[in-house]
Amino acid sequence: MSGVIEHVDVSVPIRTAYDQWTQFEEFPHFMEGVQEVRQLSDTLTHWTVEIAGVKREFDAEITEQLPDERVAWKSTGGTQQAGVVTFHRLDEGNTRVTLQMDFEPHGVVEQAGDKLGVVDRRAKGDLARFKQFIERRGQETGAWRGKVDRPTP
Repeated sequence: MSGVIEHVDVSVPIRTAYDQWTQFEEFPHFMEGVQEVRQLSDTLTHWTVEIAGVKREFDAEITEQLPDERVAWKSTGGTQQAGVVTFHRLDEGNTRVTLQMDFEPHGVVEQAGDKLGVVDRRAKGDLARFKQFIERRGQETGAWRGKVDRPTP
């Protein structure tokens, strides 16, 4: 398993940053390689991504969601990955968004890309584009304020 941790400070209130992040179908606007995300239910999304010419589709389950605090997920087959995005109030109009993700690179190309820091740079770029996206808009495109409790072991 490999991992990445990145963060970005955005000049919007925590509620705005969190609410925008819950709009998974908007991810292709700021995440490189993400072609489509479909919200299948409150806790299930279907992803279509293309990375280094390799197209993949997979489902991801929201495993925990606390408004204005965190969104955690894990893949449900195929591509193995899990992660959490946390939101930290810096002050009234500024929020730190932190992404932590673990993933299993497949094949020689993905393993080489991982070792060369491609995933780290992509995560950093995606967060920078999220910052531009939400700051340019100044408000979220929608919101889902539901709570998903962490599963009990």
